[in-house]
Amino acid sequence: MSKDDLNYTLTISTKHEPQSYIEASKSVEWVATISKEIKALEFNETWVLIDLLSGKKPIGCQWVFKIKYNVDGTIERYKARLVAKGYSQLEGVDYFDTFSLVAKLTTLRILLALTAAKN
Repeated sequence: MSKDDLNYTLTISTKHEPQSYIEASKSVEWVATISKEIKALEFNETWVLIDLLSGKKPIGCQWVFKIKYNVDGTIERYKARLVAKGYSQLEGVDYFDTFSLVAKLTTLRILLALTAAKN
């Protein structure tokens, strides 16, 4: 095993991805990452606060934590995402349609190139 392989293995085996917010809140790196994610959600105006309709219950959420590594095994960054527990919803009761507008920049470039080529 080379020195790089050993470093990579040791880095991955010694770092731990938290399974809960409580666990993550005990680490300075994870607290900073959570704060950064919350600021990004607020900056992007990800949600709008409204009054809950009577007879309805809010969807829960949870934090998902991941450590991203460089090729040499060093830590590139800590990643935290706040995700909705959409699996708790019932079709026809809590929602009727699903839609997520997601387009990669590459896809947009292809469409623009085809549009230009076809005049």
